Amino acid sequence: MADFRIRPLGDRVVLKPADREEKTKTGIFLPDTASKERPMEGTILAVGEGRRDDSGKLVPMSVTTGDKVLFAKYSGTEFKVDEVEYLILAEKDILGIIQE
Repeated sequence: MADFRIRPLGDRVVLKPADREEKTKTGIFLPDTASKERPMEGTILAVGEGRRDDSGKLVPMSVTTGDKVLFAKYSGTEFKVDEVEYLILAEKDILGIIQE
């Protein structure tokens, strides 16, 4: 992951969304419309330096590379690099870190 080519700025992160499920855990196949919906879980690949507060002091990020996170459903911007889908979003759109 250290060789990822995009360095997010400020309080943004780059993550790889979890793979879309084609069926539920109980084996029920999902229609195309349901399985095309973007997952709200992903792994952080790159982290910005943090945000600046009103006095200009750098506030470090609460997440780090490799964290598995939940994020807001319609947040961020999707993009592709070498046919792989990624998402860049602000730290405020991360809802929580998944503890394993």
